[in-house]
Amino acid sequence: MEGYGIVLSVLVALLVGLAAGKFWERYKLVDGRLLDRRRVRQSPHFILGLNHLVAGQVDLAIEELERAAQLNPDALELRLVLGNLHREKGQVGRAILEHQALLQRPRLNRIEHANVLLCLGLDYRRGGFVDRAVAAFQEVLKLDPNNETALVNLEKLQEDQHQWQEAYVTRQRLAQLAGPPEQPKSQLILAFLENELGLQALKENRLDDAIKRFEAAIELDARVIPAYLHLGDARLRQGDMTGAVATWERAIEVDPERAYLSLERLEQAYETLGQPERFSERCRGLIKSAPREWRARVALARHFTHRGQPSRALELLFEALEHNPHAIAIHQAIWGTLSILDLPKHLVAKYIDITRQSVFYLDPHVCLRCRYRSTELIWQCPHCHEWNSFVEERITPATDTEAEIPAALVQ
Repeated sequence: MEGYGIVLSVLVALLVGLAAGKFWERYKLVDGRLLDRRRVRQSPHFILGLNHLVAGQVDLAIEELERAAQLNPDALELRLVLGNLHREKGQVGRAILEHQALLQRPRLNRIEHANVLLCLGLDYRRGGFVDRAVAAFQEVLKLDPNNETALVNLEKLQEDQHQWQEAYVTRQRLAQLAGPPEQPKSQLILAFLENELGLQALKENRLDDAIKRFEAAIELDARVIPAYLHLGDARLRQGDMTGAVATWERAIEVDPERAYLSLERLEQAYETLGQPERFSERCRGLIKSAPREWRARVALARHFTHRGQPSRALELLFEALEHNPHAIAIHQAIWGTLSILDLPKHLVAKYIDITRQSVFYLDPHVCLRCRYRSTELIWQCPHCHEWNSFVEERITPATDTEAEIPAALVQ
């Protein structure tokens, strides 16, 4: 009988604990009053607000969520969301005031405090208040050292300010948090940051430090082409022409589609070495391996023009034009070459015939993540801040088949 009583007591204690937990989940004691936490979530205004938000109707979402918040003015999460919506709508000042008011609330726990500061930091960043944003994200990390959102935003701000060493340390923290699944992405970013640190050293004429940074970038991720270009530049400044040429040639082997970034450097280097024929062989090899490669044709045409062979140059430029009739760089080269040849009528007629349906591309490079466009290849998108996200977009000529088109370039 005594054992039965003990079991019964335990069961009763469990039931009381469950009831208390359910009560605490649903109700909140504020200034001596019990508030029903579920009233907000069950409110039709809350549901309508979410529906409007999903539909992209921000103004209507704000209106309904404001009404839902009136049922419980102390609903922290809802006020956070409303502040964020004001920020996304461009009302940064209002968002800042909303989130600053939340910081004044008494009895915020550690995580709530960190979340409010995070939203405030995002407000400051959107408004261009860089120092305040950095301070807010650093405060978040004191409260929550593993907050990935704060670390990512802090890193981007450091990159914007060209604080490459600080950004490097922040990315290392992110890599440790993310673990193996995100390792390739972190390695790529760290490699680009090493390249930027190397560029800093190169500008300050610290050649040995620069070379170490560029080599470290390549070791982290062999796809970071600017590291090869700048490593070759550093070796050239040290007087190591052979090492510079080998580095630029390696860049072509690693990424043939971006070989054109090395070609101008190699043309000058081969000329200095007294081996100009190597440049022609290099370009011919690129064209043979990728028949649609137009930049190698333009580079070789420029080479022939410099050597007093404009007719050979024009043949190559017309070939390049057939593969990419929308690239204004080709048209500019043709205009210059035709001018040298005193504009022969039959060549001008051929040029007009090829380009009759062309639309010139002034900004052919596009970011795969946010669609930002650029006239030149850049390594970090100035809009979404993603590294290595630009490809060259083409309107494919009708004569080409889909099988020949690299998937990354067909948009």
